[in-house]
Amino acid sequence: MADLIETRTINRLYWRLVPLFFVMMFFNYLDRVNVGFAALRMNADLGFSAAVYGFGSGTLFFIGYMVLQVPSNLMLHRVGARIWLCVILIAWGLVSSATAFISNAQEFYTVRFVLGLAEGGFLPGAAVYMTQWFPEAHRARAIAGYIIATSVSTIVGGPIAGAIITFLDNFQGLHGWQWMFIAEGVPAVLLGLFVFTWLTEKPSDAQWLDSESRAWLTSKLEAERRVIERQGQIGITDILADVRVWSLGLLFASALVALYGLILWLPLMIKSLGQLSDLEVGFLSMLAPALGVVGALLVSRHSDRVNERKLHMAGCYIVAGLGLFASTLVSNPVLVFMFLCIGNGAVLAASPLFWTIAGSFFTGAASAACIALINTIAQIGGLIGPYLIGAVKDRTGGYTLSLDMLAVFLFIAAAIAVAMKVEAKKTVAPAPAE
Repeated sequence: MADLIETRTINRLYWRLVPLFFVMMFFNYLDRVNVGFAALRMNADLGFSAAVYGFGSGTLFFIGYMVLQVPSNLMLHRVGARIWLCVILIAWGLVSSATAFISNAQEFYTVRFVLGLAEGGFLPGAAVYMTQWFPEAHRARAIAGYIIATSVSTIVGGPIAGAIITFLDNFQGLHGWQWMFIAEGVPAVLLGLFVFTWLTEKPSDAQWLDSESRAWLTSKLEAERRVIERQGQIGITDILADVRVWSLGLLFASALVALYGLILWLPLMIKSLGQLSDLEVGFLSMLAPALGVVGALLVSRHSDRVNERKLHMAGCYIVAGLGLFASTLVSNPVLVFMFLCIGNGAVLAASPLFWTIAGSFFTGAASAACIALINTIAQIGGLIGPYLIGAVKDRTGGYTLSLDMLAVFLFIAAAIAVAMKVEAKKTVAPAPAE
């Protein structure tokens, strides 16, 4: 009977919450990385060098992204997900649309920094929310269910961006890349208003669950919370001193050097492989994230089944590193493209496991602060990757050296994953009476 209640409850949770977070994640990522498609024409229209584009698209965005990670998650914990996620969605949608009207490098730098500020709280906030609704045994599947939107946004966003840039160019006096920013920013604003009316704060308030399901879920989550809280009261100094936090943050920072380097430069890399139109580049950009979707679902499902996270994650990063390294050893454009897709897809497949591990260390406000701090550390990779590729390309005229460097960062991430400890600390306070 208990198994039937668990299955019914988890299925109801999944189909109520995960599709909504999938759509939010879709636009979060789309409005972050669509600049990679805009660059196909924007860079020439505005006179941006590779270094200028890399610095604005990646480095300044992620400086802004890092600044509000912890404050944003603490605010979510204080005012609730319904209000705070609404604010975040509306803010980033407006800023993303405003990118259409930049005219020089300084304005590009400013709008990317502000977009980073606006988007910074969403991903760690979503992870905190999922820890408040899904028991640990089902969490990786739930997180994978919306994290794959990062890949789907590129699968769908590539052709859409290519079509908008091509067919709306000079419509009403605006370039196609300007229309792209407007068309992909406005939906986030509308979604923010929907979230405010649809989202439920906590399981005990979920009238869309039957009474048995609410009772089972509340009891299960409370039992898991008590296990974590037996560590004692956790403060910010405890989180800062926890080696697991720094290990996981540095691991993902290494991975994000490659992830964001590839995402923000992949359209331009594909363009360099032959005489391709912007529309063709958009469609070819679909393959890598499609591999990431399949990989994330398969790896996360197997990870939940065997209850093992870090070795699965390490395996993904090793495959990704080998893919990027192989792409620099071949000269056939088709093979280069295939290896780039394997590398990009494998690093995307590991992302749900990172968020599952990050949400397993603490509970309550400590969990919110922990996840935000880990994500802040990790975004150092976003500062490095896109700018590194641009700087190396300006110096060498190609992408070979930068791809080799991205592969090294992925191997470092895999090594940290194998070495780090992720289990909960031993009890340091008496267990409460059962």
